[in-house]
Amino acid sequence: MNRFQVRKVAVLGAGVMGAQIAAHLVNVRVPVVLFDLPAKDGLKNGIVTKAIEGLKKLKPSPLGVLDDAALIQQANYEDDMALLKDCDLIIEAIAERMDWKLDLYHKIAPFVAPHAIVASNTSGLSITKLSEALPEQIKPRFCGIHFFNPPRYMVLVELINTPATRPQILDDLEAFVTSGLGKGVVRAHDTPNFIANRVGIAGMLATLKEVENFGLTFDVVDDLTGKKLGRASSGTFRTADVVGLDTLAHVIETLQNNLDEQADPFYTSFGMPEVLKTLLAMGNLGQKTGAGFYKKAGRDVLRFELESKDYVPA
Repeated sequence: MNRFQVRKVAVLGAGVMGAQIAAHLVNVRVPVVLFDLPAKDGLKNGIVTKAIEGLKKLKPSPLGVLDDAALIQQANYEDDMALLKDCDLIIEAIAERMDWKLDLYHKIAPFVAPHAIVASNTSGLSITKLSEALPEQIKPRFCGIHFFNPPRYMVLVELINTPATRPQILDDLEAFVTSGLGKGVVRAHDTPNFIANRVGIAGMLATLKEVENFGLTFDVVDDLTGKKLGRASSGTFRTADVVGLDTLAHVIETLQNNLDEQADPFYTSFGMPEVLKTLLAMGNLGQKTGAGFYKKAGRDVLRFELESKDYVPA
């Protein structure tokens, strides 16, 4: 049996996750082309160019060597779709909108190579529903591939099949993700938010409830739920800022819209927390906007206070 070889990867979407997935691919010397919409002003690849420049400023760095950002090939959906024909793996990582993803799949389908694997990095949308936009010949080569933020450092990757996914596809993809990218794979069923986000969001919402009950501040909770529990020092709310509060809200909405009390005994706790509604309304989405549960002011770190809707010293 010939081993599936990933000689080139296309990443669709130069947002927070797409750009960082592309960065990790160049870290392990896998050629990658990063796509996004053509810019309305200036150079057509302006959106991708900006995203690649942004990689150099992120902490922790998604790049092993900052100059390797230049190895990411830039592309847009208007001029460069033919580049997909040379890719063995296509990872879709655009915003968590089912309609946008389905529209993009219609557009890329004519350019997907006959052997290529197509995978979505959705954090919880139905992989089976997404597959419905693809031609019959591509459906057996389609699955979910869920990286976690920041993808260079987070070991876990979930792989999710549809009823039509060939078993060999998941075997081939798992071999690449583990041996090629240095990740640990868990295979998940196509249920709302899969495994990690289903469990993690339930835990985070339960934590937020206790914050309200006991009048705790976010920095105190992060201290309690970080290294003291054997977890990352980012704890609960700093982790949410890194992931993105818009992404967090999407994951919560997926649970609300696809479950009920019979399907999940914790369903009643899946409501959108008031503090999250407030931060979203303010446009404070976490690290990507410079403010979320926390905000930096020079060398100082400030925490959000719901009562005043302002930031105070942590």
